[in-house]
Amino acid sequence: MSQLTDLKAYVSYALDCTRLRLVRDEADVENEELVFAPEMAHQIFGESESIFGYRDLKIEIMASAGPLDLYFDISYTKKVEELQTEGLKADDVEKSLADMVENGSYYTNVDEFKRVHASKAPAFRPIGTKVDEFKYPPDGKGSTGTARTFEVYVASAENAEYMKFHTRLEMFSFWYIDGFSRVEIDPLWLFFTVYERYEADNNNESAANDTSNVRYATVGYVSVYQYYSYPNKVRPRVSQILILPPFQKLGIATRLIKHTTYEYFRKKENITDITFEEPIEAIQHIRSVVDAKRCKSLPAFAPDKLLAGFSKDMLHQARDTYLINPKQCRVVYEILRLGVTDTDNAEQYRAYRVEVKKRLNMNYSRHRRDLARAKKRGVDVTVAMCGLPSVAERIESLNAEYKTVEEIYGLVLQKLLAEA
Repeated sequence: MSQLTDLKAYVSYALDCTRLRLVRDEADVENEELVFAPEMAHQIFGESESIFGYRDLKIEIMASAGPLDLYFDISYTKKVEELQTEGLKADDVEKSLADMVENGSYYTNVDEFKRVHASKAPAFRPIGTKVDEFKYPPDGKGSTGTARTFEVYVASAENAEYMKFHTRLEMFSFWYIDGFSRVEIDPLWLFFTVYERYEADNNNESAANDTSNVRYATVGYVSVYQYYSYPNKVRPRVSQILILPPFQKLGIATRLIKHTTYEYFRKKENITDITFEEPIEAIQHIRSVVDAKRCKSLPAFAPDKLLAGFSKDMLHQARDTYLINPKQCRVVYEILRLGVTDTDNAEQYRAYRVEVKKRLNMNYSRHRRDLARAKKRGVDVTVAMCGLPSVAERIESLNAEYKTVEEIYGLVLQKLLAEA
């Protein structure tokens, strides 16, 4: 067997060998049912998401459910340095993990981690100002007969205590938010952090009325940057949304978008509108469902107005009533217009497709016009023109783009119909 073939056994795929879990009590350290997997690892171990140098590599990451004190455990049966290799070294796994945590604040001794958890978890309380509380399920009829309680607290980047906590929460963001980067300390950053309030199981019959028995588990967060909006207003931009896997599919992200952040900024007099920074498909879907449901009741979005085309009244009513920015307003218009378009009516359906394709083609058309103007001024645009797709290629690409958009809009309309 060649040396190269032999070394293949020392390459591990990070997503296969990494496990995470949140610890509420000491028994959870051994509870396999609490384990969840990361979604990505390229921000920690490189684009290939592979780790070289270990056989049977296992990476265990545990966090105290409330304060998020971290424990890293790296185990393997063999390391590449133990072989006769020509200077090949194993990747430094602990350093890669440590780089995610500021100030090296993590534990590698499980007994020490347990002691820290036992001493800090009972006293841990959310940091910031409480801005929301809700139940799941909303009707209070959970599988155990009682609803779970969640609370949301807001804190700014000026809050040093919160930011120290947030650096530990950000460790999870590297595994679940693509293109993630740590926020800079800037007073314009706001963080809406969600916690689950629960009672510790200490077999005490009177515990239900004992506030010292209350515990908090960290659920996730939304970060919002407050941009300046001329002349004297603020335009909040939702930047990052993270809900940890054990709490997903409980409607928490929807609550944060539909109610928590919206109500927080709606009460302020200096807000222009609310924007989102390149939201992933799942978040954009939630946002579109929420905004379309709201705008559907506005006069400017009545069926006859939708079929007549996009209007300034739509822009003004969406912004003034629900803080919806112009770009998102256009998306909402296209969704709701599809909902009232008779797709069996060839003329009506064609008018809708043309309307959407005009928007999709806007950047391409503008670029061609700019090049044409430059050419008239005597600028050599030969290279730039060669880089553009032909008209036939652009039509084919545009049809594919439209098909994808209509499918996405269809999913939003299905959700609206289900919630009606």
